Amino acid sequence: MSTSATLEELTDDERRGLELVRESGGIHQSDFWKELDISSRKGSRVVESLTDKNLINREETVYKGHNTYYLSPKAKDLDFSLLMAGDMLSPFIGDEEVDPQSDTFSQWVMTLAYEE
Repeated sequence: MSTSATLEELTDDERRGLELVRESGGIHQSDFWKELDISSRKGSRVVESLTDKNLINREETVYKGHNTYYLSPKAKDLDFSLLMAGDMLSPFIGDEEVDPQSDTFSQWVMTLAYEE
């Protein structure tokens, strides 16, 4: 049943679970239900429902020596437009420090300004 659901169609636990997966950027199922303070059985049902509704990804993995699942948001939920100015990626993405007075930063801001 791979169908996208609206937030209004989700239970409170499903909504909280989806928010946790999105805000964390990804979480192991064994930590998921603990973070939500629900039973592992209920956590499994929430994960299954969110997966069936095509709202999260679930991949088998080994974590702390145990088989579990890694839960991650669907790529369509990630808004990369906030990092872009035209075809320029924000100079603040990456592991280098960027001087706010640099030409790279100024060009990026100017491109953003002209898009508006």
